[in-house]
Formats: sequence, structure tokens, C-alpha cells
Amino acid sequence: MTWIDGPLLGFDTETTGVNPFRDRIVTAALVGRGKHGTEERTWLINPGVEIPEQAAAIHGISTEHARGHGMDPRVALREISNELTAAFSRNIPVVAYNAAFDLTIIERELERHRLPTIGERLGRPLAPVLDPLVIDRGVDRYRKGKRKLVDLCGHYGVQESGALHTADVDVAATLDVLAAQAQVHPQIIERSLVELHGWQSAKHREWAAGFNEWRARQGLDGPGAGLEWPLHTVEEGSPTAKTA
Repeated sequence: MTWIDGPLLGFDTETTGVNPFRDRIVTAALVGRGKHGTEERTWLINPGVEIPEQAAAIHGISTEHARGHGMDPRVALREISNELTAAFSRNIPVVAYNAAFDLTIIERELERHRLPTIGERLGRPLAPVLDPLVIDRGVDRYRKGKRKLVDLCGHYGVQESGALHTADVDVAATLDVLAAQAQVHPQIIERSLVELHGWQSAKHREWAAGFNEWRARQGLDGPGAGLEWPLHTVEEGSPTAKTA
């Protein structure tokens, strides 16, 4: 058996926007997979701010619905962070697509509501994290085409079980893509979780540096992609668009 056999904890959020430092979580899902099957928890949160129409059109949650049915953010954030902290503490991989977005936004939300961050509770960096987007870029860097979650589902032959951009559906698809990657690229499961986490960090930095060089050649303004993974450390350097 290897780490792909579990346990694994999938994580996804749907939010008010694409800036993990400033936007708020609207829905979140955690899906645990292992030898005992699958367990799922979901949250609908009242973010305390207006949900822009553009964001609501993607995930289907309006401001009115979130206000009427959403949880108090402090309660929800505490529950979510409890689950994530417990997983990291037990060396259970947290699996997220474009993980730096979801992990950054949950940490910033905890700070915003004056709750202990996951990093503070762990007393160390957040690890191990498995990110199918980063893994895909690492094992198949020069493949042309988009790499949104829907694109990787198609590339790896993963059948979507529902509408993407719903947090629980996205988590299930992300876990399925990771499983497919392990079959197509078995070298990833030959690495320990520590090795794979470090490899992803290096591959993300390599991709981000190349992306920023391309931007410079195109004469594009702006900061480009942040080099750090699995957390964005500075807002100015983070690639804020969530790919899902």
C-alpha cells in the first residue's frame, strides 16, 4: 500500500471572488477517503459581505441565500480548521486543486475573524499537501491546452459526477484526478509524502518562474505568479485566479 490508498482529505472552497487575501468563503467541502469508504462535510457560510453577481453565477449562491441560510463564519471556520489541523497533525494529505488558493483563503479568513490559523495551531508549515494541478504541471509541463479542473478530468478520463464549481463535486473530481494521475504517472506514488510535497513546491516555483518570464517577454504588466506553494505569502505576488 502507498499513500494513494488513503486516508486522504479533499478540500475545496467557493468564494466571493478570486483574491485569496481579500475575498470570503461562501461554501466549503471536506471529503475524506480511505479504507473505510468516503465521508463528506459541507458548509454554507454567510460571508458578511455582498456576493458579486459574477461569483454567484459560478457557484450558484446569492447574497440573499447566504444571509438566510448560511452559518456564522466564525463557527464554520473553526469547524473547517479543526478538520484540516487534525489531518495535518496525523500526516494525512490534504488534497486540493490549486491548493494555494484554498489554503491561503482559509488562513486569511481565520486571521480576519481573529481565530488561530492552521499554521499557528500546527506550529509548522502546512504539510503534506497534494495538488493535482501542480502535479500535472510537474509531470507534463509542455502539454498544450488549459489545465482547469474540467480539463484535467477530460485528460485523465475522469467522469464528472455533477456540476463543477460546487465545492463537494469539485473535491470528488479532484480526488479522482489524483487517483488517475497515480495510475498514469506511477513515479509520483514512489515518492514519500515528504518528498512529494517538496517536489511539488519546487515544480510550482519552476512553473511560476517560467510563467513570469513569458509575461515579461510579452510586455505584460503586473506581478505575475507567486513563487511560494502551498501558501501565497504576499498578495502582490500571488496568482489570484482560481483554476477550477
